[in-house]
Amino acid sequence: MSSKSVRIIGGGLAGSEAAFFLLKKGYDVDLYERRPKVNDGAHETGLFGELVCSNSLKSVRFDNACGLLKEEMRKMDSLTMKAAALSEVPAGNALSVDREEFASIITKELKAFTNFHVHEEDVSSLPEEETIVATGPLTSEPFLSALTDLLGEKNLSFFDASAPIVAKNSIDLTKAYFKSRFEQSDSSYINCPFNRDEYEKFVMELLGAKKALVHEFDTHYFEGCLPIEVMAARGFETLRHGMLKPFGLETPEHPFAYAVAQLRQDTKLGDCYNLVGFQTNLTYPEQRRVFSLIPGLEHAEFIRYGLMHRNAYLDAPRCLSADLSLQKAPQLTIAGQLAGVEGYVESAALGMIAGINVYRKLEGKRFLAVPTESVLGALIDYLLHASSAYFEPMSANWALMPSSKKETRQETIVTSLRAIESYWSAVNE
Repeated sequence: MSSKSVRIIGGGLAGSEAAFFLLKKGYDVDLYERRPKVNDGAHETGLFGELVCSNSLKSVRFDNACGLLKEEMRKMDSLTMKAAALSEVPAGNALSVDREEFASIITKELKAFTNFHVHEEDVSSLPEEETIVATGPLTSEPFLSALTDLLGEKNLSFFDASAPIVAKNSIDLTKAYFKSRFEQSDSSYINCPFNRDEYEKFVMELLGAKKALVHEFDTHYFEGCLPIEVMAARGFETLRHGMLKPFGLETPEHPFAYAVAQLRQDTKLGDCYNLVGFQTNLTYPEQRRVFSLIPGLEHAEFIRYGLMHRNAYLDAPRCLSADLSLQKAPQLTIAGQLAGVEGYVESAALGMIAGINVYRKLEGKRFLAVPTESVLGALIDYLLHASSAYFEPMSANWALMPSSKKETRQETIVTSLRAIESYWSAVNE
């Protein structure tokens, strides 16, 4: 491979963002993606940037850390943000997308470059050439084993789950109604209200439902994406104070509900909706039986059932250098969720930075740290300096920026965006 070439393993959001940056800089990119040749048990297509668990990229508001992170990415010409803008579906204050159109746009953008070369291969050993490793939470066992042999540490992992999707025309809209919580910009969610008896029956059946087998011995769940049945086991009222909370969903026709299940549009056509917060590891027959107890979903047609899968990540504070390369193998730069971030947007953002860092390394330019005044910089700072003893994946949140207070949030937003603009100018100098 020439000095103007970079390998990338993994065609998810992180790998796609890294590739997009490098391709624009004129580099040949050899991207290795095992899909669709290998079925990883979670993805459904061979498209780049396919979303698995949800179709939501979270809040659009700048006073939300993830909302601000998205604006930082836009200022750095993010492919993820471009695709999201073109495939957006109504979701109130959230940025949600038609997942197939979203991935199709990313795939088309990348394949338009003549210097982009795709290899449908399952890489099982660690490359010796300059490589961005963006294999994500579903990294194959052989590749994880190779990383473990190199790092001398057991890779950490947690179990993640996705929510079911149902056909809109199978939802009983004489019982369900449209409204976004707290009068957001549109009434884009379908709401299924429970009375107390209906809620109690649902929870009882959920708690007694049969779960699918998890073959791996470690079932450490990530708190940010707990299966609904695990949440329910924490207390009978837990769900109605979590994903089933009714507050802010009142209408004249529905002045009170004991609990409310929300469904979010999943496709641009609006023919499919996913059950918000209903990540689950119930067997498929049990999902149909129990979730059909939700008022309005008695005759729901399930387009896709929820699925549990293992998410893998590295102990970033122990093994990553400041430029996200492995301390024991500097030619390998880790991008996306494998590096210890949680969330679509965070994963994509780390892919951008991996691409930038490798580009500057190969060009002989000085390393540029992302300013910690930005959400992205604060997130990377967490990866590098968190306590290894308590390390687990992190999403964008204001706790990463302790100097930022609610009353001075606007100042934080302005400072963050200025810092990213300055960083981006330096990257391209």
